[in-house]
Amino acid sequence: MHLLNLGVLAHVDAGKTSLTERLLHSVGVTDELGSVDSGSTRTDTLALERQRGITIRSAVASFPVDDVTVNLIDTPGHPDFIAEVERVLGVLDGAVLVISAVEGVQAQTRVLMRTLRRLRIPTLLFVNKIDRRGAQEEPLLRTISRRLAPAVVPMGHAEGLGTREARFVPGLGPAAPDVLADHDDDLLTEYVENTLSYGRLRTALAAQTRQALVHPVYFGSAITGAGVDALIGGIRELLPAADGDPEGPVSATVFKVERGPAGEKVAYARVFSGTLRVRDRVPYGDARTEGRITALSVFGAGTDARAGAVPAGRIARLWGLDGIRTGDAVGEPRETHGRFFAPPTLETVVVPGPGTGGGALHLALTRLAEQDPLIGLRHDEVRQETSVSLYGEVQKEVVQATLADEFGLDVTFRETTPLSVERPVGTGAAAEFNKKDGNPFLATVGLRVDPAPTDSGVDFRLEVEPGSMPYAFFKAVEDTVRESLGQGLHGWRVTDCTVTMTHCGYSPRQSHAHQGFDKSMSSTGADFRGLTPLVLTEALRRAGTRVHEPMHRFRVEAPVDTLGALLPVLAGLRAVPRTTLVRGPVCVLDGAVPAAGVHALEQRMPGLTRGEGELETAFDHYAPVTGGTLPERPRTDHNPLDREEYLLNLTRRVGG
Repeated sequence: MHLLNLGVLAHVDAGKTSLTERLLHSVGVTDELGSVDSGSTRTDTLALERQRGITIRSAVASFPVDDVTVNLIDTPGHPDFIAEVERVLGVLDGAVLVISAVEGVQAQTRVLMRTLRRLRIPTLLFVNKIDRRGAQEEPLLRTISRRLAPAVVPMGHAEGLGTREARFVPGLGPAAPDVLADHDDDLLTEYVENTLSYGRLRTALAAQTRQALVHPVYFGSAITGAGVDALIGGIRELLPAADGDPEGPVSATVFKVERGPAGEKVAYARVFSGTLRVRDRVPYGDARTEGRITALSVFGAGTDARAGAVPAGRIARLWGLDGIRTGDAVGEPRETHGRFFAPPTLETVVVPGPGTGGGALHLALTRLAEQDPLIGLRHDEVRQETSVSLYGEVQKEVVQATLADEFGLDVTFRETTPLSVERPVGTGAAAEFNKKDGNPFLATVGLRVDPAPTDSGVDFRLEVEPGSMPYAFFKAVEDTVRESLGQGLHGWRVTDCTVTMTHCGYSPRQSHAHQGFDKSMSSTGADFRGLTPLVLTEALRRAGTRVHEPMHRFRVEAPVDTLGALLPVLAGLRAVPRTTLVRGPVCVLDGAVPAAGVHALEQRMPGLTRGEGELETAFDHYAPVTGGTLPERPRTDHNPLDREEYLLNLTRRVGG
């Protein structure tokens, strides 16, 4: 029996969770079909998910198909929870992308498919809701080929579209050989010579699907079950099995963390190599903390059951790793593809309501950040405020409801604001030397800041001999540089720069006769952590930084006679249209709009277009803020921009 770790993805309301329920029912895992409307689905376990009828957290369900055990991961469809999808993508062997036969290819559908293709994850397409009025087949296939992936292979055709009797008739159509021959010269020869057999065609289809070269398309209905048996057959036949050497070094990736009944952490992890065993001590996380696994359970045969060991290829639940966070590696870290989706571009301050203490709120938000690191807590000690980073307004509502339902905390939020970044304009350098010019720290630190290419992040380099002082002091400088770049000259995160250490020095360990270590005469890590923000800030000041705001690309499809109403509104939101295309009675505009205006545009679209307009938006890039007052972000640190205030507020030792 082999394994397959399968993700089900879709734009919100395409029927993804309903399909998951139908799959579990069709293979006999569940006796009754769960319903999103009635809140009885197996994978939407949170009370909030059942109330709202949307998936918020990924969930795992297992089922057998002949000789294949499928671990199915149901993911959120709303774009505000794209970070949850991102974590799941890194553990998949294959995917099913659900598309509505009525609404067609939607904004999130395109985002997901682009990412699946970039990561070369083998993907089947399931066109759902063929029983609904307005369902399409041929026009939708053309749209899929044009807007999602050109190499699609219909696995049959639909009959009775738009009725409860709609069904899917399996069978490769005449276009299949043309699509497959584009990727296989031998197949092309057989096709031209009319010697191509059906078995050869199916073999080529399976091979090319597993290489993510082509994407089979099934039509059906999760509600009636039409086409689902054919899809299950495709999952078993066309998608690749999980691989990994159970005898190799242990390597696993955590894609979800939850709390058990007693408050203990439970991590969901895909094992890529080696075998995890109960009582094993394993390193995990960026700090490579070591912990002992106290219990394991493995998914299979419809549920998860306790196990003594979990080999490569499987998905397991782990107990005992107290500091584990979503996204952590267990054992040896794997090479990753970096971020799949854009980071959050919005931020809001959480305001405690009556009876909600700051300590309890901070603890609850920390718990939420364990599940979703991109919530990005930012605590301001001076103002006693905590900010969270977000993807959108729906996510804000979910955070508010979660704090109320799970923690009993009443909160509100301030207005959501865009998360800008700062980038250096030029080169700047600064240095402070041990025991000179009023330097109160027993340390020498020199730093140079240089601009780096867009989206390159932060690179830290040494221009001094690595052996010229203890490694711990270099590590203290690098860690403090990265932390301090979280707040630039205007309070925003500084990115796309190279920071080079140009000077270093320390006071060696000193002790009096018959006495121990004398901290007043010897450098410690605290000296370097205290001095580095002052030097880095001065270097940034000399380099100069420019504030960049997040920009979303937008695509509007609307009646051509509404263009006159749309354009002034876009201009008022500082949107910049790039192209305008007229197709008969419909116009298509695309361009860029500041993130601050996206929500307003979404709200105004129906009124501006008589309810006929379609809007797609997604983060695209950061652009320099032009005109008006630069956005400033209040600092949450000891403010190294003001040396006197910084030294006064610093609670560490400043004498020397």
